[in-house]
Amino acid sequence: MKILICPDSFKDALPAAAAARAIACGIGRASGDIHTIECPMADGGEGSLDALIAATGAERRTADVQDALGRSAHAAWGWLPDSRTAFVELAEASGLQQLTPGERTALHSTTFGVGELIREALDAGAQRLLLTLGGSATNDGGAGMLAALGGKLLDAEGQALPPGGAALERLARLDLADLDPRLASLAVETAVDVDNPLLGERGASAVFGPQKGATTADVSRLDDALSRLADLAAEALGEDHRDLPGAGAAGGMGFAARAFLGAKLRPGIELVMEQAGFEDLLSDADLVITGEGQLDGQSMAGKTPVGIARAAHRRGVPVIVLCGRLAPGWQAAFDEGVTAAFALADGPMALEEALERCAELLADRGESLARLLLAAPRR
Repeated sequence: MKILICPDSFKDALPAAAAARAIACGIGRASGDIHTIECPMADGGEGSLDALIAATGAERRTADVQDALGRSAHAAWGWLPDSRTAFVELAEASGLQQLTPGERTALHSTTFGVGELIREALDAGAQRLLLTLGGSATNDGGAGMLAALGGKLLDAEGQALPPGGAALERLARLDLADLDPRLASLAVETAVDVDNPLLGERGASAVFGPQKGATTADVSRLDDALSRLADLAAEALGEDHRDLPGAGAAGGMGFAARAFLGAKLRPGIELVMEQAGFEDLLSDADLVITGEGQLDGQSMAGKTPVGIARAAHRRGVPVIVLCGRLAPGWQAAFDEGVTAAFALADGPMALEEALERCAELLADRGESLARLLLAAPRR
């Protein structure tokens, strides 16, 4: 029997590669006759860069950039010299996990560091860019990224706006004359793990702003500010992308990637699977085990377990999901190709204990699954 193990990261507990290793170790405790293949996955959120590097053997490079608050930070990116392809993960420069809860400020955080990483890729000679958008601390509609790449966001007096989404309330003119000319020949694909538009009740500010420190009043203010950006971008570019599915990803970075970089927005899990050669791995598998921290109704929008299940279902391969928590709406995953889903906890426990024991619990569930499979009657 061959089992393909392809989890996402378990947030605040284990990166995807460590999660895959733990499951494989548990299976190995049950039997040495089961062949396991570890293929860490991601859907565009934190850990996507690691998954892409692991899948492709890309070089890991680093650059000094600004973080979401404008402080100096050290960020990684990936480079495939043969194909001139760069991997940039937004969270490396402008990630929420880099900030303490008290530092989160959706009004003033910036994506400037993401633009700096893109500039590093251009300096290396990139002809293709894979940009992943999950895990952002920002709600600036990509304004910081645009500024780092040479765009100018000006107020009524012709002065450059300060960083952050709130400043876009005063946006009077977009000047794209000095935008880096190398962007014109850069093919950009953007990995998103949500399908939200830029504005409104399902928009970037309303849905994701509160986790980045936005109050109810801030959400309304930010939504109006992003609407201002969308109006002026449509005027400057002749196209309006505010309603594009995924435009609201990462505080409007999906919108900016499409509008200013000409990016193609794709479900992140599909992009990572493609880079990993997942279809080839799947063709030889008898079972797939995937998972992440939580499976719920929102997972259907493109999270890793559901993306994996859809691909496996097309080939008739059963899929088991292991997750830290089964939350409301998780049963919808059965309609997407999931065969069975299991929570990790082996008894009542606090979140802190669950996070600390994540590897142990994954190994235990892997062993139990393997023993169940071995007990099944052979045809």
